[in-house]
Parts: sequence; C-alpha cells; structure tokens
Amino acid sequence: MKQLIQDLLRTAVARLAEQGALPAGTQVDIQVDRTRDKAHGDFAANTALMLAKPARRKPREIADELVAALPDSTAVERVEIAGPGFINFFLSADAAFQPVRDALEHGAEYGRGDTAAGQNLLVEFVSANPTGPLHVGHGRGAAFGGALCNLLAAAGHQVQREYYVNDAGRQMDILAASVWLRYLDKLGEAVRFPDNGYRGDYVRAIAEALVTSEGDSLRHPAATVGADLPDDAEQGGDKERHIDALVTRCRELLGEDAYRRVFDRALNTVLDDIRDDLAGFGVHYDSWFSERSLTESGAVDQGLERLEAAGQLYRQDGAIWFRSSDYGDEKDRVVRRDNGAITYFASDIAYHLNKLARGFDQIINIWGADHHGYVPRVKAALSACGADPERLDVRLVQFAILYRGSERMQMSTRSGQFVTLRELRDEVGTDAARFFYVMRKPEQHLDFDLELAKSQSADNPVYYIQYAHARICSVFRQLQEKGLHYDEEQGRQQLMRLDNDHEQSLVTAIGQYPELIANAARAREPHQVAHFLRDLANALHTYYNAHQFLVDDEALRNARLCLITAARQVLRNGLDVLGVSAPEAM
Repeated sequence: MKQLIQDLLRTAVARLAEQGALPAGTQVDIQVDRTRDKAHGDFAANTALMLAKPARRKPREIADELVAALPDSTAVERVEIAGPGFINFFLSADAAFQPVRDALEHGAEYGRGDTAAGQNLLVEFVSANPTGPLHVGHGRGAAFGGALCNLLAAAGHQVQREYYVNDAGRQMDILAASVWLRYLDKLGEAVRFPDNGYRGDYVRAIAEALVTSEGDSLRHPAATVGADLPDDAEQGGDKERHIDALVTRCRELLGEDAYRRVFDRALNTVLDDIRDDLAGFGVHYDSWFSERSLTESGAVDQGLERLEAAGQLYRQDGAIWFRSSDYGDEKDRVVRRDNGAITYFASDIAYHLNKLARGFDQIINIWGADHHGYVPRVKAALSACGADPERLDVRLVQFAILYRGSERMQMSTRSGQFVTLRELRDEVGTDAARFFYVMRKPEQHLDFDLELAKSQSADNPVYYIQYAHARICSVFRQLQEKGLHYDEEQGRQQLMRLDNDHEQSLVTAIGQYPELIANAARAREPHQVAHFLRDLANALHTYYNAHQFLVDDEALRNARLCLITAARQVLRNGLDVLGVSAPEAM
C-alpha cells in the first residue's frame, strides 16, 4: 500500500508540473509514512511541504492541488489535508486487508523485494584466525553476519557469503610451533612452553594426531630446541622475541616440508572445526578465501606495485611504508618489514582489491569493534590504488560478554580459557543464541544472559515469539480435533468482519512487514526484524487471550483463521531471516 500511495503522489506531482503549477522538471523524494493515530488515516505524506520551497508557494495550497491531481484508486477511500499541508490517506476497507491476502498468497515470498532491482553484494564475516575454536565472542559476528545476509537477500539483493581464512602469517606460525612443542612433550621431550604459545586442550589433541601420523620422525632433543633462545617474559626477557625465535628454530630443525605438514595439520584441524561449528550454528558460506593464495598468486606484490606507481610508498629504517596519513589515517603503515616479510595489512590491501575486481556493487565487511582503527587505513589504500572506497561498507560488532549468574566468562583463545560457541549452543540452543546476539545494534554493548536465554517465559523474547507461532499451529490442531474445516476462500471474502481493535492491530502489523524488510536492509540492521517480531507476537498473544477463534459462526471463524494464518507466515518469514526456527509445538 505504501508503494501505491507513493505512485499516486508521483503522478500528481508530474501532472502539476505539466500544468505549470509547479516548476518544470520538479522532482521530490516522495516520503510516505504510516500514521500513529488512525484518526489521521492510514498513511501520511509531507510532499506539499517539501515542494513549498522550490515552488515558492504555501504548502497548504500545493496540498490542495496535489489532492485534486491524484489519480482515482479503489484502494483509497478518501484523502484529507491536515495542519500546514500534510496529506492523509484513508484506505478502503477492502484495501486495508490486502496485506492478509498477500501473505496468504505469497507465503514464504511475502515481504521479499524485487531481485531485478537488487545489487550484487559480497559479505565477509567472522573470518576468525584459525588458531583455535570459535568462542562466544565470535558468535555475535556469526549471528549478525548470517542474519544480515538473509535480510539483504530477502530485500532482493544477490548475496555472496565469504570467510577470509588467515592461513598465513605470524599467528599461524605460533600455532604450528605450539602444536610441535606439545608433540615433543608427548614423546617425552620436556621443552619449555612459551608464555604466549597456544595452550588450549585442542592443541594437545592436534599434537596427539600428529604423533599418530608422524610417529617420532619429527622428534628433536629438548636441549637442541631450546638452545640459545632469547629469554621469555618469565625469565626477564621479551616474550615476543622469544616466540619468534622459537618459530624460526622450529622451521630450521624440521625443514620446510616437515614444518608445512605440522602447519597444515594445525590449520586444517582448526578450520574443519570452525566449518562444522558454523554449520551447526546455521551459518554457511559460498566461498572460503585463502590469505595464502594472495601471496602465491602474486596479488600482494601487484597491490604494492599499484601503490608504488601512485607514489604512495616510501622506504624508512629498512621497511616499506604506505602514506596512509595522506588519506586521513592517524599515521603511515608498514607494508613490508625490514626482513622482507609482508605485513597483514599488505595482504588485506590485496584482498580488498581482489574483492572489488570480482565486480560486486558493494563489499560489506563485518569486523570486531577492536578493528575500528583499521577501517580508515584500508579505505586509504583503496583510494591510493584508484578504487572507490565507498564501495566498502564496514560494520563493527562489539563482542558479546557471557554471564553465568554473576560470573563473567573468559574468552581468550591464546590462554585456552574460554567458552566455545559450540558449548553455548549446547547449553541454550542455536535459536536462543542467534536471536540474543541480534537483539541489539551490533555496535552496542551486549551482555548475554544465559539464564534468560534458557527460560521458558514471556521475558525470553525468542521463546515468546516462537510460542506465538506454536500457538497458531495449536489452533489448527484443535480445528481438526473438533472435526471442523478451514475454508480459506470463504475467510478471504469475509475479512471485513474483522473489525475489533485486536484484529486491526494484527492486520496493520502484517502490512508493515514488507516495509520493515526494505528499511532494515537499507540500514543493515537485522535487530529491527527482532523487535518487529516481538511486537507481532505480542499482538497475536493479546488477540488469542481476548477472543475465541473456533467460533460457531463459520464465516467469522474462517476469517479469523485467515488472519492468524497470515500472522503465522510473517512470524515464520521473519524468524527465517534471523536464522531461528519456527516450531509448531512447544
């Protein structure tokens, strides 16, 4: 209906421009909103007020002429002018129930946008280093990213979901060295474990698998491994120098072929676990992009050559720097270290150039809030390479903080003391976890209340919404038990009998769903869907508690069944966007 009102107003504006009542070529953004008070109609438009300045006329006069120029429509019962020039539209009784008919007719497609008008989008999210299992902090990015992709697809966009695998660089080397040290430990070599190695039980499990596959072929004496290494922090030294030297020793003793086997064993074990964990969380990807492939294909060097050709690189202290401060970054950034190694930032430049080269209209990154300072430097690099930085949209997600009672749970992958995403799913379920993660804007702080997520009460929003869906399903089971028949066609014809306030509220909510999807997708805000579903569930529960559905009056009964069937469809569609199930019984 909103689109219909906008089209009517566009036609009226064009007619007035043709008649000379408005300046030739007049264009205006037609804004139509639902009214808060039904006394002011169903929809209101401020078009006359927006035209007043370019037309140099009083908005009330323009409103009068716009109303007179509106095309006839059976959907509009009457139009009134209010205040300084607002135009209020009152829908006909038949048109007011059109959303119910649309929901019944289109089913799972109700509310979905026009794919012909959509964009081709790439969404990269989670992309956690494969150095350990996903913890509950990663879960929020996974839930938000999955819901955002579903939302964008529902709005009519073509969406590709991508995970950027950081399978190169220092952290992966530290993981490989940690696994090898645990391997040596299992073979009886008492090597001192570094302060900042990876300590989780999963590292020991990988080491055990390495013993099974390699036997003692990778064994070296503890004295040889630890000889002449720089002191670590516990010994009064620099723990970073110590771990880097240990990685170098590991590579030297093993040789590149054996080292690569250890490295790949660690990488693939953790990555397979991440894939399984995300799949169990209802998050699936179209592509898993390897960071290592950028180096091996020469893409990183090509990216640096583009910056060099643009005059945006310089050499200082043996390293190569990018002049990112020229583009608003707080300081310049190293892209190649003095030892010749490329930085993570250099790989990221190549990755983003690769994304843009694949022809997407826009690329969307979902990063942890701790990456906020990284955004300007990536956009700076794109600008310096001649790319449009506005094609990159970065959404920052605060890590959720998990509480069990009053105890805050730890989430450090390095120390090994953390609650995994899998453990969270096992405790509260995927539905509750995904819903709780997207209840708020991603940039807002989120305390995840385990006890609330597990509760079966109206205070638990996901339970409250799912229960509304299940309640509707129970009505149809009761219908069968009573030997009654649901005549949808009769119900459609009798919708105008649904005239009480509870029914009108439910009809209005059903009609708002397509607008909600479009607006939430435009704002990149899945939490709008969560809030809408809570309001829709409240309207349904209120209606359920106030009225009988299986009444003796057959026509009224079928009309009410049509209404709650449409509401059930919208609940199901909205929950599907959030990646939450719609149970038929609870």
